[in-house]
Amino acid sequence: MTVTDTAGGSLFGLAYGDALGKPTEFRRYDQITAEYGPGGPRELPEPALVTDDTQMALAVGWALHEASAPTPEVLEPLLRARFLAWAKSPENNRAPGMTCLNACANLAAGMPWQRATVAGSKGCGANMRVTPVGLVPDYDLDTLAGIAQLQAGLTHGHPTGLAAAELTALAVRLPRDGAALAELPGLLRERCAEQRTVYRGDWLGDLWQRPGVTSPEEFIARGWDECADVLDTLIAALRRPDSGGDVCRETGEGWIAEEALASALLAALRHADDPVAALGRAAATGGDSDSIACLAGAFHGAAAGMAIWPASWADRIEYADQLATLGAAWD
Repeated sequence: MTVTDTAGGSLFGLAYGDALGKPTEFRRYDQITAEYGPGGPRELPEPALVTDDTQMALAVGWALHEASAPTPEVLEPLLRARFLAWAKSPENNRAPGMTCLNACANLAAGMPWQRATVAGSKGCGANMRVTPVGLVPDYDLDTLAGIAQLQAGLTHGHPTGLAAAELTALAVRLPRDGAALAELPGLLRERCAEQRTVYRGDWLGDLWQRPGVTSPEEFIARGWDECADVLDTLIAALRRPDSGGDVCRETGEGWIAEEALASALLAALRHADDPVAALGRAAATGGDSDSIACLAGAFHGAAAGMAIWPASWADRIEYADQLATLGAAWD
């Protein structure tokens, strides 16, 4: 059977994971499991509120939806406008990341985005919002890569933030194209090798120019190498029996971009046949629980669509109307 609603499944999965991880973020693993059990939270809270992760994913999604062409000249001002609208919104009260807030303040001052970005940050803030880039069906892989890195670079200028954002978008795109979830670690690791010295200057301009960096290839290779290292750690973890514990102990706490990707994939793959269990496992971590869970939900939804999620959740999740509109546009 062909699954036709994977964009909606991915966007709603992202929001569901975000809502499940919102109450557990900043808590220790033993505190979370004492309250929810070893499998973590499995029921949406009431009300089912999300964090800045979903808010910013929607900001990216609407910028893509509004774009007349998938080019940097068209998309950069749209992304800038959506990020600034988020930054000043009264709903931006969900413990937003300081990197995003600082970069948005610079963007609001009119700085070129390559100067406005927080150059040394590879926090996961650019990862948790990139899912929509992997859902637009008309993008070829070069366009997907350029947009994923551009949206990351507006706030997170570290090369690992750029590479991890591209890999995260690809981890959404590949299941939509028919790849099995179990294939993702190997396919993403291959991408690291293929792209190691590919600097997308048409999308990034002179972002690479930093003290001590002699070429754009040297700059971007650092990001791909760090992503390759954590994917090697993930692949090794998947070869071992599942401990049943905190996935962050194997692949990192997820506060930084490459670890958020790896820990979300580990939670998703430990429960490849039970997406709700994957969300609970991802939310029951001592790391960045909401970001890890939202990505795990995005990956599962991209692979199998809306039917994998409890039907009663769709009307309860915050921003359901926006998630449904964007999902329908790309399905």
